[in-house]
Amino acid sequence: MISWILLCPCAQRRRKSRGKELSFRADGTSPSSSVTLNESSISGSFSIGSKSYATSPGKPVQKFQGGRPFSFAELSKATEKFSPACKIGQGGFGAVYKGKLSDGSIVAIKRAKKKSYDARLCNEFETEVRMLLAVDHLNLVKFIGYLEENEERILVVEYVPNGNLREHLDGVHGVTLDLGMRLDICIDVAHALTYLHMYAGNPIIHRDVKPSNILLTEKFRAKVADFGFSRMGPLEIGETHVSTQVKGTAGYLDPEYLKKFQLTEKSDVYSFGILLLEIITGRKPIDEKREAKEKITIKWAFRKFLDGKVIEILDPRIEKSDATFMVADRVAELAFQCAAPSKQERPSMKKVTEVLWGIRRDYHTLLENRNNACMETDSMSVSSLQFADTAGHGAAETTLR
Repeated sequence: MISWILLCPCAQRRRKSRGKELSFRADGTSPSSSVTLNESSISGSFSIGSKSYATSPGKPVQKFQGGRPFSFAELSKATEKFSPACKIGQGGFGAVYKGKLSDGSIVAIKRAKKKSYDARLCNEFETEVRMLLAVDHLNLVKFIGYLEENEERILVVEYVPNGNLREHLDGVHGVTLDLGMRLDICIDVAHALTYLHMYAGNPIIHRDVKPSNILLTEKFRAKVADFGFSRMGPLEIGETHVSTQVKGTAGYLDPEYLKKFQLTEKSDVYSFGILLLEIITGRKPIDEKREAKEKITIKWAFRKFLDGKVIEILDPRIEKSDATFMVADRVAELAFQCAAPSKQERPSMKKVTEVLWGIRRDYHTLLENRNNACMETDSMSVSSLQFADTAGHGAAETTLR
């Protein structure tokens, strides 16, 4: 039986199966960041850069350099006192609400669970603020502000109106994502990760790439969210990894990271490979409801790939054609390369993005050629009918004469 982590087609070799890895959310130290914290002082003032500001009771304190500090009263009003009617999501960190600020802007307000608030959640909150402050990209959710007051930890970020990718793969919103839309989403996420790894100042490893952390706009473009588990990548020359406790989600975790506690940008590449398969198959990475040979999606898909039956892994809601077969074959191959057992065998996210661009270009070319062929066929059919009609009319006139 082929192990689900032995999936690089170029390797084509067997290794001992690790079985199903159990990934988890574990406690860990707060990641380092290049963003400077400015703590409020006991005297009731705080500083940003070289400037000092006095604070007054009830006024939000600027702890982080950047972003807007909110008061609890502002956010309570924005969400109608955190009304269940405004609630749009729930996660391990807490609840997410849709809110309307005093200037009329619509935002997403992420409130931590107070009853379970502990050092771990404190680390996740501060990590997410730091990371959001450090990035700026079209395919990343934009940071607006925060509240950190007594036991309250609240993030205010860009509101993305169309739910998350997992909901759409499950058909929750009643819209079927066609293959073109899915390719666009893959490329958007690849752009976001390439930016984090290469262009965000210091390299950032997201560490929790999965469909529920990918939000969709009204035009079905993707924005990566949730930086609570993110870490700065290796910063010193010669460093190859960051040694850290394991955090992430079952089914998406890099097996090398699980085994060695060594986090690299290639750990995100592995997760992205799993995500690619999830997008084209519609299946979660681990599905206990399926029969034994199909429970681990990547293992099942790889077997189909080797048997030349890759078209069978496509989400059944996607129309089958030569164009979709091409996409299924090439995206699956790329996914297996991303999920190679060794990080050295995985491509960079920049390379992955380039490959996906090529796949999308060829897909649209095939669709265009097919449409042109259909138009030519229709034109020939119309001409034949016109000829038949003309010939029949001429024959009728000859008979009358």
